[in-house]
Amino acid sequence: MPSSLLIVESPSKAKTLKKYLGADFEVLASYGHVRDLVPKNGAVDPDKDFAMKYQLIARNSKHVDAIVSAVREADHVYLATDPDREGEAISWHLVQILNGKKLLKDKTAQRVVFHEITKNAVLEAIQNPRDIAQDLVDAQQARRALDYLVGFNLSPLLWKKIRRGLSAGRVQSPALRLICERENEIRAFTAQEYWSVHLDSHKSRTKFSAKLTQLAGKKLEQFDIPNEAEQAAILARLAGQSATVAAIEKKKKTRNPAAPFTTSTLQQEAVRKLGMTTDRAMRTAQQLYEGIDVGQGTVGLITYMRTDSVALAAEAITEIRHYIENKFEPAFLPKSPVAFKNKSKNAQEAHEAIRPTSVYRSPEAVKPFLTSDQFKLYEMIWKRTLACQMAPAKFDTTGIDIAVGEAVFRASGQVLVFAGFLAVYEEDVDDAEDEDSAKLPVLEEGETLPVDKLYGEQHFTQPPPRFTEASLVKALEEYGIGRPSTYASIISTLKDREYVTLDKKRFEPTDTGDIVNKFLTEHFAQYVDYNFTAKLENQLDEIASGQRQWVPVMDSFWKGFKKQITEKEGISRAEVTTENLDEACPKCQKPLMIRFGRRGRFIGCSGYPECDYTRDMNETAESAAAAAEEPTVVEGRDCPECGGQLLIKKGKYGKFIGCANYPKCKHIEPLEKPKDTGVTCPECKTGHLIERKSRYGKLFYSCNTYPKCKYATWNPPIAEPCPQCGWPILTIKTTKRRGTEKVCPQKECGYAVQIAPPEGKEEAAPEGAAD
Repeated sequence: MPSSLLIVESPSKAKTLKKYLGADFEVLASYGHVRDLVPKNGAVDPDKDFAMKYQLIARNSKHVDAIVSAVREADHVYLATDPDREGEAISWHLVQILNGKKLLKDKTAQRVVFHEITKNAVLEAIQNPRDIAQDLVDAQQARRALDYLVGFNLSPLLWKKIRRGLSAGRVQSPALRLICERENEIRAFTAQEYWSVHLDSHKSRTKFSAKLTQLAGKKLEQFDIPNEAEQAAILARLAGQSATVAAIEKKKKTRNPAAPFTTSTLQQEAVRKLGMTTDRAMRTAQQLYEGIDVGQGTVGLITYMRTDSVALAAEAITEIRHYIENKFEPAFLPKSPVAFKNKSKNAQEAHEAIRPTSVYRSPEAVKPFLTSDQFKLYEMIWKRTLACQMAPAKFDTTGIDIAVGEAVFRASGQVLVFAGFLAVYEEDVDDAEDEDSAKLPVLEEGETLPVDKLYGEQHFTQPPPRFTEASLVKALEEYGIGRPSTYASIISTLKDREYVTLDKKRFEPTDTGDIVNKFLTEHFAQYVDYNFTAKLENQLDEIASGQRQWVPVMDSFWKGFKKQITEKEGISRAEVTTENLDEACPKCQKPLMIRFGRRGRFIGCSGYPECDYTRDMNETAESAAAAAEEPTVVEGRDCPECGGQLLIKKGKYGKFIGCANYPKCKHIEPLEKPKDTGVTCPECKTGHLIERKSRYGKLFYSCNTYPKCKYATWNPPIAEPCPQCGWPILTIKTTKRRGTEKVCPQKECGYAVQIAPPEGKEEAAPEGAAD
């Protein structure tokens, strides 16, 4: 019998570690958290120093039973849950359970920590166990208690004042505020016209352009040419003038590599470069960390993926520099290692940056053993880590001033003269402007140039862009809202609650999101304030480092929050969800209002229920009146339920067919019969998947036996089983970045294979290993 028991969180990690530790060790998984707060009021008691009532998580009770049985037989117990606050708390909960059963009387449960799953790292951790770090446990408990108290007190208030089923969160709500405030900026934005003036010229066969930067000795600002008349006047003043090279400025420019990945920057780049969601990126990173069989046994391919640190271990830097020295020309290796400083607020730097466990394990070497997602993410991590220790890229930049009469035009060019780290990796940026890398001819000061064309270009200022997943993650980190390890779940919650939708991969708040944010910012401003949220994160960090006690932090928060909750109980629902309009009801002449219902905002009469006048937000009174004409009779058909007449009616989602005997008969059907894909539903295996539209007009595919079967998928299904997990269907997904792919709709699988390249690209990206 094994004399030692090692407890980890993940079953896949357990398999990997068992191979390293041999017959003397039994390795079991807790399958994540083993206990959580009782899901009802009173689970956290502020009157008793925030005492917390826990219960076993039902789905993991059998795994806890297996651990309890194994502890009875073991001589030594090692707790090897993940190396972060959550992992520390899971170990603490396990000890609490084991102490409750009096199983640790004659033995100790010691904590072991490793940040990469390699044989050497694991064996070294076993040789150096420690006690559970109570400060880390206290920080996790404080966070859990805060989230519980906010959720269990603020969410019911939203149910009363807005609608049932809504939720608010300590970190989720400030994230929603970011999205709503950006949308308000966009709505309030007024485009402003401005013009620029340009010169086209050439020398030999090289054509180039220059932009007007000075006129009559004055430097031009963005709005100095406000309209077409002004630019026409400038062109008239310059017409017929010759062009002369007034000045040439040449500079050397260098660009340094980006730091190795943290949790936040990994999520951002996975969204930008790979088109993944933050959730998908973190699940894939977890798989790479826990271990993949690469032909010579299972090994963790990357270090722990929940980290704020941009530092690398000395041995890792030595290996990376050795790799560069052997694989690249000498100029690519800096004289000394490259060091980076963390720029984010609330950075927790207990771990290394995310890196390959060995840079010599190249992406191409492990590709046959990885899924498509695993390979893409590993390749990106490997390249970024290698590039961070390479020499800067070098550019020659040239700026040329060209005089045309009293005007000066500027032409700029940039040439890459040494690739440096760019030979391996270049970081993507959200909403980046193109750098001026135009090719310029060799010119000399005083040289006369031909004026091929003088012309103006009209421009309009643009509103700030909506957030993408990547830019939202960046903003959350910059404001210090939440922890990078929670960003994926925050974003998922906002989408699941239908507070936001994704339009062209950018977040747009729904009516529900707008109303919830308006309520919270008006009545709980302190608790969705960015600085307040960041300050609370700092206090949690100080608890984790032993600089603060968790109960006083909780007490300080709770006193103010509880008082605010009590004060806001008297607010009426109408005060929160309605807004007066300066318009009279066409039916009864009472004032109209913007109201909020189950399907979002609409315009309705303040005289409801006596007056039932309503119309859509985007409708005028005239268009609504035209649409409210007598319903059209459907010729040649009767109601299949009662035999009555069928009518074409208009509802909140548009026109539909309904029975004339409503409400006695409630038969309805779509105006256009849903398109049947012919694909058998993979869940119930009896219905067919048909094309439908969501309330926001987005297409999705669901079983035609709904509500009996509730299976649905966003992408068009095809009747092909997944070669990786065996799910009965694949779906077709098209993105600008990756082209058209066959993908498995099962999130945990991640299978994807390209069947057509992105538009404008001739070659397809590498296919998944499964094909």
